[in-house]
Amino acid sequence: MWKRHEKFERHSLWLVIGILIVVSIGGLVEISPLFYLESTIEKVKGVRPYTPLEQAGRDIYIREGCYVCHSQMVRPLRDEVERYGHYSLAAESMYDHPFQWGSKRTGPDLARVGEKYSDSWHVDHLTNPRSVVPESNMPPYAFLAKKELDYRAIEAKLTALRKVGVPYSDAQLQNAKLDLEAQVDPFAGASSDLRKRYGDKVAQRDFDGNPEKLSEMDALIAYLQVLGTMVDFKTYKAESPENLR
Repeated sequence: MWKRHEKFERHSLWLVIGILIVVSIGGLVEISPLFYLESTIEKVKGVRPYTPLEQAGRDIYIREGCYVCHSQMVRPLRDEVERYGHYSLAAESMYDHPFQWGSKRTGPDLARVGEKYSDSWHVDHLTNPRSVVPESNMPPYAFLAKKELDYRAIEAKLTALRKVGVPYSDAQLQNAKLDLEAQVDPFAGASSDLRKRYGDKVAQRDFDGNPEKLSEMDALIAYLQVLGTMVDFKTYKAESPENLR
């Protein structure tokens, strides 16, 4: 039997047919289970859809190409876990469209950057990166603090995300603008239902240090400050470091 491979080596047509058959079988074995599995992502406590302000900030993050230099994926390798924190869970990106996983790192991975630095640090870093990281080659984004956030279409954006699987409720959609404005108002806590709709851990404050303006800087920092904070890794059952390779 082992000598019959000569037929495939001498005739390219038979080789192509053989490749198609093998690839088709392998594809069916891997793809077929996806048709009857309800989900391939383990649900993890704490993971929620982004608030309207965080989602607006994420849109700015993508618009400005931040993902080109910063991945959001801590790999299950010892050196990465020791540097960045717990390795990334698929559930953390289950509501991301598109997700920001990747291997490109001109700058550090940002999967765990949330609440690692103060809001004022982020303002300084975005305004003049070299003022806080002298060796940085990141361009400045000072204009974000001067540009008012345009959130007229925020309800439509959340509606579109719900159509692709993000579980925004009717109340969250109907109150999208109010929730966005409430998140940058540190005095709106008692008078808004933002935390009732998104959880008690939602950061509610003026992010850019300028309460007179709702800026794109506010939105971007709100997004950065939530990255990696939804899951409580102190209670999450983690893989033993000895198993990390």
